[in-house]
Amino acid sequence: MDVIYAIDIAGTFAFAISGALVAIRKKFDVFGVIIIAFVTAVGGGMTRDVLINAHPINWIGDINYIWTILIAVVITFFFRSKIAPLRRTMFLFDTIGISVFTLIGVQKGISFNLHPFVALVMGMSSAVMGGVIRDVLTNEIPLIFHKEIYASACLAGGVVYLLLYPLEMNEDLLFVISAGIIVIVRTIAVQYKLELPRIKKDIFGKQ
Repeated sequence: MDVIYAIDIAGTFAFAISGALVAIRKKFDVFGVIIIAFVTAVGGGMTRDVLINAHPINWIGDINYIWTILIAVVITFFFRSKIAPLRRTMFLFDTIGISVFTLIGVQKGISFNLHPFVALVMGMSSAVMGGVIRDVLTNEIPLIFHKEIYASACLAGGVVYLLLYPLEMNEDLLFVISAGIIVIVRTIAVQYKLELPRIKKDIFGKQ
């Protein structure tokens, strides 16, 4: 199994668990939990593929995504009390997941001959749209709009990838360097509680 593919599956697993935990906390029924886990895990990639008209859509072309999500839901049901305290472990999987999702999205954009900026947007969509859909469906303000440097970390890694891509360096090395940037930026941001500035007043000092 390709290493990047394995990490992609691991990220899907982590995202599915995070979605299932949110749905359980919101007291959704079993079907609701599965749906929220599903959109959290593959919603970003599905949004990307729909936007660029890529077929088959990620999870339709690979049944392993479906099995991964279902396994994650079952494990969450039976071991929720054990999973919830593993925040650091889940954070690690989540961070690795968004780094891989971002770069896979950028790569796919490039393969479709999209403008580099559009490819970058596709990468960010791959990483964050699943969480946005989850939060909207569970009546929450999307995490990326008010907490943590999340999408910005994906942006940084995607920019590094696009800057280094013309150098024709080893693809795996390029992927690791760019993913490392995302992991480092997000880890530092969470460790030191860094956030993007909020608009409180305009230039005239009014709210």
